[in-house]
Amino acid sequence: MSKWSRKQDTPRIRLLNRRNFLKAAGSAAILPAVLPAFGAQSSKTSANNTINLGVIGMGWQGPGNTEAFLALPDCQVVAACDIDTNHLKSAVKMVNDAYGNEDCKGYHDFRELLAREDIDAVMIAVPDHWHEIVATEAARHKKDIYGEKPLAKTIAEQQSIVRAVEQNGIIWQMGSWQRSVPTFHKAAEIVRNGLIGTVTHVEVGLPGTNSDFDDVGKQSLAKLAAQGVNVPRLEEIVPGTKAWDLLVTEPPAELDYETWIGPSKMEPYIRARSHKSWRWNYNTGGGELLDWIGHHCDIAHWGLGFDLEGPSEAEGSGELPPAKAVWNTAPKYRFELKYPRGVTMTIAGGHPDIKAGVKWIGTEGWVWVDREGFEASNPAWTQGKHLPRELRKVKLYTSASHQQNFLDCIKTRQATVTPVQVGHHSAIPGHLCLISMLTGRKIRWDAKEETILGDPEASKLLTREYRGPWKMS
Repeated sequence: MSKWSRKQDTPRIRLLNRRNFLKAAGSAAILPAVLPAFGAQSSKTSANNTINLGVIGMGWQGPGNTEAFLALPDCQVVAACDIDTNHLKSAVKMVNDAYGNEDCKGYHDFRELLAREDIDAVMIAVPDHWHEIVATEAARHKKDIYGEKPLAKTIAEQQSIVRAVEQNGIIWQMGSWQRSVPTFHKAAEIVRNGLIGTVTHVEVGLPGTNSDFDDVGKQSLAKLAAQGVNVPRLEEIVPGTKAWDLLVTEPPAELDYETWIGPSKMEPYIRARSHKSWRWNYNTGGGELLDWIGHHCDIAHWGLGFDLEGPSEAEGSGELPPAKAVWNTAPKYRFELKYPRGVTMTIAGGHPDIKAGVKWIGTEGWVWVDREGFEASNPAWTQGKHLPRELRKVKLYTSASHQQNFLDCIKTRQATVTPVQVGHHSAIPGHLCLISMLTGRKIRWDAKEETILGDPEASKLLTREYRGPWKMS
């Protein structure tokens, strides 16, 4: 099998602060379609142009991403990693069945996969509380990375990932795939080309419930009811109650739970806090707010030209369950943010007046986009796949396939449609909103220095303690 080979002296990407990013674009107002190539077309490409890929985290998003890569002729998935043996077996079988061979090797420890010199890039789809450790280790091994959103569980962890990616010259593709969908691209271009006038306000509508994946919540409540314990929601079940005691079990044999909890605080195993539903526990995830911020806020920033900007203030509240409840993330929330150029933003979930998706409101019109539709104050804008050529004075980066864009950029060493710096800034508003909700205070943010102003207690929430032996880079 022909393989890519990558030496440790891959040309390094310079640290991309906003000044360097805009300088590369040649304009202080328009971000580039692609960043300049960091070196010429790679001479290390194998004869058949194949990129060897390892996949890490094969519970839910991982398999979908892997299927997309399996369909691309210039990619060969050669290794899979998961700490659930059932997930790992399924992943290896899926890959080998696709290729009709037995070449894909399975790993329990991601570090063993990353140590393979024949692997050029990795897809990482582990729970949020593992993002920093896996991503920085992959960067140190010079693996290009397709990483899931949000970038990390805290802003400090995101900063760590950005440093590791920049210092090691890594190509990064954020799993914010909406940038590779024509309707989102067109909506953002309408805004960037000034067709709605000067933008004054943006609405970012996110889901407003803790989603019951695989009916695990329903099944948990049914289990309790069968024991004579009737509780309406997992958000009301706390330690010290009969309901809690009935839900706590030994981890299933196929799951290495000690490793799964990893750097987070050790807690008893509860199925409704595990696969998929780890998002509804602040010990491991960030609720619907952080689960979706990397999608819709990413698009909001794209339309505004704020890929490397951030808010100056974030303030709001949510319906927070008890801190130690089985599901303790807010199922309903609303925040108001202030941005440069007088732009304000509402981020909300569970509020009917804020429609799911992104809506930019300007002095001369508005445009709204979501996965389910596209609407605008001018019906003509909804016609056609792209804006008419004469209206496209600003042409945003065009990507027809998120996975193919990643592979192409590995070869050219150009930035992807969602590089790590973009993923970082897209998620920051969500983190600040969460901190505002948890503290009950307005958060003032220095977007240049990436620090919270005048609030030492809130600043502590920019990071988190790690459970040994794990450490943040």
